[in-house]
Amino acid sequence: MRVVDLSHQISTGMPVFPGDPAVRIREAASIEAHGFRVCELHLGSHSGTHLDAPSHTVPAGPTLDQLTLGQLIGEARVVRVPDASALSVISLDTVRDQLDGVGPNTMVLFDTGWSQYFGEDEYYRHPSLDVGIAHFLIEHGVTVLGVDTLNPDHTPAADEEFVGLPVHDAFLGAGNVIIENLTNLAAIDWPRPTVIALPLSLGAVDGSPVRVVAVQGLSSHTSASQ
Repeated sequence: MRVVDLSHQISTGMPVFPGDPAVRIREAASIEAHGFRVCELHLGSHSGTHLDAPSHTVPAGPTLDQLTLGQLIGEARVVRVPDASALSVISLDTVRDQLDGVGPNTMVLFDTGWSQYFGEDEYYRHPSLDVGIAHFLIEHGVTVLGVDTLNPDHTPAADEEFVGLPVHDAFLGAGNVIIENLTNLAAIDWPRPTVIALPLSLGAVDGSPVRVVAVQGLSSHTSASQ
């Protein structure tokens, strides 16, 4: 069985969405002083590779504990957009051919190659998705959308006016989930990978870091129940 890790390592000072809590990890107890080692973790619910529950942007939307784990294990379609440039908007026409045949229980993951800039200023100038892609996926029953960028919507610069999150509003508004900050998607070099993206068991919150893996050799009909 082959397993490809699609997650960034969580570490002190890692990039976060502007205004989100900074990530800090420090030693809270040591073997020398306490006989055991424990680390203290300080981070937001949208740190690193993470999942957005609908309640992230939808008032009274489903929270993390209301998601079905089986929704987060299944066959994925990786959409390759290697020519996406900084601050560009990826249109539905650009990727429509790669979305042929997607349907319920298919996760759709966008590989723009932008994860190579993780930790650099350029990472914040990522390409974004046109909201028409979100509507297309909703119409075809897709419930999990993933990107290898900070955000499927445009991330405004510090001196730029916030103009909203149309992809979030549409896709999460339909009761679906978004996974952000994926990496290593280029390493998936076989068709119909099984992808597993399980959040922490945090209760009624708006999102969670996830460890996302693609597995070659598992049945595409693998599922889980809560």
